[in-house]
Amino acid sequence: MSGAVIIGAGPGIGQAVARRFAREGMPIALIARSDETLKAAAEAVTPTGVRVLTLAADSTDEHALRSALDAAAGELGQPDVVVYNAAIIQADAPGELSVSAHLDAWAVNVVGALTAAAHVAPAMARRGSGTFLITGGMPEPKPQYVSLSLGKAGVRTLVTLLDQAYGTSGVHVASVTVAGPVAAGTDFDPDDIAEHYWRLHTQPRHQWEREALHTGRSALTGE
Repeated sequence: MSGAVIIGAGPGIGQAVARRFAREGMPIALIARSDETLKAAAEAVTPTGVRVLTLAADSTDEHALRSALDAAAGELGQPDVVVYNAAIIQADAPGELSVSAHLDAWAVNVVGALTAAAHVAPAMARRGSGTFLITGGMPEPKPQYVSLSLGKAGVRTLVTLLDQAYGTSGVHVASVTVAGPVAAGTDFDPDDIAEHYWRLHTQPRHQWEREALHTGRSALTGE
């Protein structure tokens, strides 16, 4: 078991997913921009007793992100699963953001995921197994969240493209679409959301899904 890499290991979904995979005994590599975020994430995972590796990298810095992924593979082996959870979540109506601000959001929300996938999926394909998961959202676009709506639509298309490129070689590519604001103790509790990531990773190949939609706790309990 080579472990899981979490890109975007901040509080909320990133840390919850790291804890969920760590509970299965998987070593965890955490990638985030700041040392403060990495320290908090490592402290959240450490009680599980697995090995935790922290690596600082900005998801929009191609060289830094690829170097971090190489370092994770060098320490833990080629990962069994990579989760891309980085995003810029902001409210912006049509015309409110500058072109450069839209490009910044797109770089985090979509291009960083493409960079990571292009770096790790070929090795997974050669091995014949692996999972690449992206945190999605905005199941319906909203004019109050233009950059995020565009980014999450891009994520869906990216998942389709990556599945077409690597799925037949044994790489499961999927997104987890979160249809509401993430907060502990609510229907969008990050620990509940993290269950989707584990379920997608462990799905038998003939049951692979490309998207899991979290609309609340009922989505998990069947109520």
